[in-house]
Amino acid sequence: MTTVNPNSQINPLGQAGANTKSMVDETQDRFLTLLVTQLKNQDPLNPLDNAQVTSQLAQLSTVSGITELNNTLLALSGQMDMSQSMQAAALIGKDVLVPGDKIAVGNGVATPFGVDVVAPAGNVKVAIVDGAGKTIRTYDIGAQPVGVVSMEWDGLDDAGTAVPDGAYFAKVTAVDANGAAVTAGTVTYGKVNGVSYAANGLQLDLGLAGNVSLFDIRKVL
Repeated sequence: MTTVNPNSQINPLGQAGANTKSMVDETQDRFLTLLVTQLKNQDPLNPLDNAQVTSQLAQLSTVSGITELNNTLLALSGQMDMSQSMQAAALIGKDVLVPGDKIAVGNGVATPFGVDVVAPAGNVKVAIVDGAGKTIRTYDIGAQPVGVVSMEWDGLDDAGTAVPDGAYFAKVTAVDANGAAVTAGTVTYGKVNGVSYAANGLQLDLGLAGNVSLFDIRKVL
């Protein structure tokens, strides 16, 4: 795992930018050489007119402009990568909520979880189920605005009895004021142990909760 060092410096262009600049210079030199050769060897009875020369120069200008734009985009991309790396490194050691439905109970203590309400809801209900899918605890948290609602479970069932240690799952149902279903999901707890680079971008190591993208974080506790 590669840990992000917030003090490291990132060159937005790097060797790729230098190579691109060299290629542009070579392209311009070749173009000018061909143009001069063409002018020297043109048919005196049918010389190139101004429109043809201007058109060829415009093509070179267009290529140069596109290359400069690409270099600018590379620089911006590098700066964004550096900013994301700094943000990710600052999360190491933090407790976060990410998409998921798992709740772990150990020594009678349950990990935090939450509800991600996508649209305003008139009523939201949360059920905690065991591995067999049996509902053991229910919560009615009423009307909720858009956003993440943090929740904590005391590890007791609806009868007030402590449940065995193990893995449990949260299920959510939400409706609007008219009783129509509203999209809502659950978020699960994780502790950021480290940051790594992958083909799909920055990944946060949440230990037993696995790896998630930086953009999957719904809330920092």
